[in-house]
Amino acid sequence: MQRYFLQNPFDNDGQATITGEDGKHIVRVMRMDVGDEVIAVSDGAAYRSTITESLADGVVVQQQEGPLPSNEMPLSVTIACGLPKGDKLDLIVQKGTELGMSGIIPFQAERSIVKWDEKKGGKKVERLQKIAKEAAEQCHRTRIPSVSSPMTFRQLLAEASNYDVLLLADEEDAKSGSPHKIAVRLKNVYHRQTVLAVFGPEGGLSRKEAETLRSAGFLPISLGPRILRTETAPLYVLSAMSYEFE
Repeated sequence: MQRYFLQNPFDNDGQATITGEDGKHIVRVMRMDVGDEVIAVSDGAAYRSTITESLADGVVVQQQEGPLPSNEMPLSVTIACGLPKGDKLDLIVQKGTELGMSGIIPFQAERSIVKWDEKKGGKKVERLQKIAKEAAEQCHRTRIPSVSSPMTFRQLLAEASNYDVLLLADEEDAKSGSPHKIAVRLKNVYHRQTVLAVFGPEGGLSRKEAETLRSAGFLPISLGPRILRTETAPLYVLSAMSYEFE
């Protein structure tokens, strides 16, 4: 059954209107009509709903059953990644959404080759938000991960105060004689906590950045003996958290 995130919540009578791109998708692509059912998601909860009225650019739906069981990860995980090249950020957003991340914060790292274009930045963030929304619909989530505008490294450090657990993927830690295995770190993470996990761009974080993050309370984690690509490392951590908590 098709799933749609409502722009406006259900009213007191359990009705809501779906317009815009989603409304056009229902009417013109899916060719749904009165009596057909969809899953409508409002305020983090999903409801089986029936189309009661067809509009020129959308539909009116009536809440029938719900809220349906949630499949959100029992803790909130935000990924902070150094700006990568090409379309790697698109991949991280899409697959990270499927794996349960709560949000993503791109940041300008010392070794980031890509420089964020402020003039085109708004459109890039909108595209990433659309990717997150479509991925959330596809994997039946009840929340769309947030996509932040890129931050400076200093802004990222300030943002860290909003989280319960701070993790740092550090390849140098993996090379040390006593790496901090992620399985051990996660034993001290609990349901309903908020987690911020930082990953470097191609080439990794500089030693200065890594040491600054450690001094700010970030705990280094090892992702195994192999060096992972910048787009693979966040997905590895999200997979490990899903295994541990779900």
